Amino acid sequence: MQTQLKEGQPACGAEFHKQMQTRHIVMLALGGVIGTGLFLTTGYTVNQAGPLGAVIAYIIGAVMVYLVMVCLGELAVQMPETGSFSSYATRYLGPGTGYTVAWLYWLTWAVAIGSEFTAAGILMVRWFPDTPVWSWSALFAIAVFVSNVVSVRLFAETEFWLSLIKVITVLTFIVIGGGAICGVFEVQQLQGVGLGNFTREGLFPTGFLPIAMTLLAVSFAFSGTELIGIAAGEAQDPQTSVPKAIRTTILRLALFFVGTIFVLATLLPREQAGLVESPFVVVFELIGIPYSADIMNFVIITALLSAANSGLYAASRMLWTLSDQGHMPKCYARLSQRGTPVNAIILSMAGALASLLSSVLAPDTVYLALVSISGLAVVVVWMSIAASQMAFRRQYIAGGGRVEDLHFRVRGYPWVPLGALLCCLLACVGIAFDPAQRIALYFGLPFIAWCYFVYWVTRKKREQRLGISAAVKGSAGAA
Repeated sequence: MQTQLKEGQPACGAEFHKQMQTRHIVMLALGGVIGTGLFLTTGYTVNQAGPLGAVIAYIIGAVMVYLVMVCLGELAVQMPETGSFSSYATRYLGPGTGYTVAWLYWLTWAVAIGSEFTAAGILMVRWFPDTPVWSWSALFAIAVFVSNVVSVRLFAETEFWLSLIKVITVLTFIVIGGGAICGVFEVQQLQGVGLGNFTREGLFPTGFLPIAMTLLAVSFAFSGTELIGIAAGEAQDPQTSVPKAIRTTILRLALFFVGTIFVLATLLPREQAGLVESPFVVVFELIGIPYSADIMNFVIITALLSAANSGLYAASRMLWTLSDQGHMPKCYARLSQRGTPVNAIILSMAGALASLLSSVLAPDTVYLALVSISGLAVVVVWMSIAASQMAFRRQYIAGGGRVEDLHFRVRGYPWVPLGALLCCLLACVGIAFDPAQRIALYFGLPFIAWCYFVYWVTRKKREQRLGISAAVKGSAGAA
């Protein structure tokens, strides 16, 4: 098991099985990123920021991901731990920060998993209108649970093939869309767009501020790349596979997202882009691809299941970390003979189902708060990664370490982590000007403060309990 900072708690004796290969880690990161944020909500970005503004927003997002991921790479290669950025924050920024980051990240995925099952069930009803949504949601939940609980190898293989479907779809879309832009394919019922779509209403028809306002949505669309750090603790050869996975993933994400948004911004009028259910379906239908809606229905279902699959993996590892650090009962740090944290997986699934239930019973209160917090959490986690890398590098050099000896190092330090922090802050500032997204700050900041408060209270209680225990043992020894 990986070395982590403890607070007087003994570590469990079981170990994670290191069964993930480079291809698994790459597809895990891609699978966590390529989802409904790309297939469904990219039209919103085009509508809000304009064609050119949307491309710029996604380029900024790609740069932000690159800066954060190289910071994570230096940490993950040097210290491949299942707790990943939560453990690094605990060690280099303080245990309270590590505790808060873990809960923020767990909540992000717990909220997402529940909504993925519901959405997948709704999409299945398109083909089977006489079946209830809950039956499909339950079936998908069981399948994802089995994928995670049996073994990390089964999880990795399942995620690999689910992600491959999405990657092929995105590549096909970019190639066909590029062909339509160049005149290779005839575009039906579409006039007044093309490359001229970028200047039809002026370069920035909605102004510059919407670019910053959409950065939170763009950041959320890119979330999932940090799964590389979590998977490093279960990788066969993290010093080789993690750097390769980071370079490969960042390059592909930049191509997929920027290429996709360029095609959409070129072929869809801005004023229509935010109204369509799926911009992918619209573009395929305009080009004349048969059964476009059914094809994308299938792809989006696989995207939802892939996101739920990788989300349950990430959420359970965060609970394992909290338990391993002494913040939760030790039962959640126990591993099965196959090396999976079964209790942590069960509790994470229960959290996802509770989130799903809140979306039905309290959509305008509890669920709204959960979604708002999870939207901000991704940016906060990324900020913690950049800050942890800076603190690690200072401590490493102060301890006599040489930068040249690092197996993977951030080049351009300290400007790279500073740039990551600046981009993340820009996303936070941008949403403050958007009334629709500002609620993320209203709920997110108090939740962060609450996590620090809970950590401080529970830490005091643990210290008192340990002090009493030590005093009792001392008295018994004296007697």
